[in-house]
Amino acid sequence: MSNDPRPVALVTGASYGLGAAIAAKLAGDGFDVAVTELDPADLSDTLAAIEAAGGQSLAVALDLGSNESIAAASASVLEQFGRIDLLVNNAAMLLAKPALDVAADEFEAVMRINVTGTYMMTQALARHLIEAGRPGQIINIASTFTTVGAVNVSPYGISKAAIGGLVRHLAAEWAPHDIRVNAVAPGTSMTKLRAEIFDNDRARREAGLSKIPLGRFTEPEDIAGAVSYLASPAAAYVTGHVLAVDGGMTVT
Repeated sequence: MSNDPRPVALVTGASYGLGAAIAAKLAGDGFDVAVTELDPADLSDTLAAIEAAGGQSLAVALDLGSNESIAAASASVLEQFGRIDLLVNNAAMLLAKPALDVAADEFEAVMRINVTGTYMMTQALARHLIEAGRPGQIINIASTFTTVGAVNVSPYGISKAAIGGLVRHLAAEWAPHDIRVNAVAPGTSMTKLRAEIFDNDRARREAGLSKIPLGRFTEPEDIAGAVSYLASPAAAYVTGHVLAVDGGMTVT
């Protein structure tokens, strides 16, 4: 039996949905998992799921709008576990409104969280790995909006398109350090909010399903499985890639 320490993953925005599913899956894959949220008290269910899957857990406060918070969160994980091998950038801010109604400060807030905050978290992990002389990886949660357009979500969609660029540029720059950078692009997810909308608007639900060749919405476990693959030795030769997990939505 190996005496090697368990690898450590850091998953941002993990109190529910995709982040929570990813954290639990990685714990089952053999990772100890640190998870973040603005209020760590919201992470109790996720921590329980990580521990039930066999991993050690840690809840960390993180505000992606603050460079100081980003530095403190990374330091907290390193203090607890002594290493970070995998960063999953899941936390994001959604703004849904017509483009003509978006104020400059609203646009800048989305970019600060989804682009600048993600970039600075990624930079912090890469600096740790390069200084430690160890390989590692970053997996970003992108979107179908990384490659296709949509109405009334332009700030969010633009921010997710930027994630595609982040993946390609940083994968190229850090490959000599054996740091892989990839992304998973989820399709339309059946979130609690979307479920409530569709319960009151069946026509809208059917219209959404009609755009998905596989005929169902994305489940958190679909995305967790894709992250698990990219984090595994099976994907050791994959970097700079945005993996669409959308039921065929972006190929039609």
